[in-house]
Amino acid sequence: MIIYGKQIVLYVLEKHPHLIEEVIFSKEIDQKLFSKFLKLGKKIIKIDNKKAQGLAQSGNHQGFFLRLKEFEYTPIKDIKDMNFILVLDGLTDVGNIGAIARSAYSLGVDAIVASNVKTLNNSGLIRTSAGAMLDIPFGLYPSSIDLANELKQCGFALIGATMDGTDLKKYGTIDKSDKVALYLGSEGEGLSKKVIKKLDLKVSIGMEHEFDSLNVSVAAGILIYNLKK
Repeated sequence: MIIYGKQIVLYVLEKHPHLIEEVIFSKEIDQKLFSKFLKLGKKIIKIDNKKAQGLAQSGNHQGFFLRLKEFEYTPIKDIKDMNFILVLDGLTDVGNIGAIARSAYSLGVDAIVASNVKTLNNSGLIRTSAGAMLDIPFGLYPSSIDLANELKQCGFALIGATMDGTDLKKYGTIDKSDKVALYLGSEGEGLSKKVIKKLDLKVSIGMEHEFDSLNVSVAAGILIYNLKK
């Protein structure tokens, strides 16, 4: 798995060096920084800009690449032991999921589960999440409705973001000891009808103006913050 970009490469070097399998540069870097990579004891490769562009698929690589071990998803059985988790129902956009992971990790969510999807672009998510994907437990589950049933059996209250939900201002916050799963749907489809039927509470974000087009990652941050504050 390849990640690229100076910021995320240096983050992994500092926080998760055990994940690094190979270092790749397409530019000269200063000796002090280079020595930090040397201390890893891993293979260091220099490539030309053409190969770098291909490796990054024309993304902004800044000359920095890492080959990492394959991403390991957190088992659902471990996530069931946590308290406040975030379930992404059918979300696939790398930018949105990465931004959600950053907010979730910063605001103290215990874990994230991507459901109703089979695979994700993990290298892209690590980059767009600025590394948060490596810091917060992240699970993958193929069926949103089956996950909802399992979480209910484990004592989770299911809260979902819907257009007709209760305004958060009228609901209040959750206690740290509460077991809660906050469900978010994709911007185009929202939560599936089957999942909505399983919810214990539907919530929404009250608007000052008649405008209901919040980006899902922005909505996630607002919902998490208000439920936990």
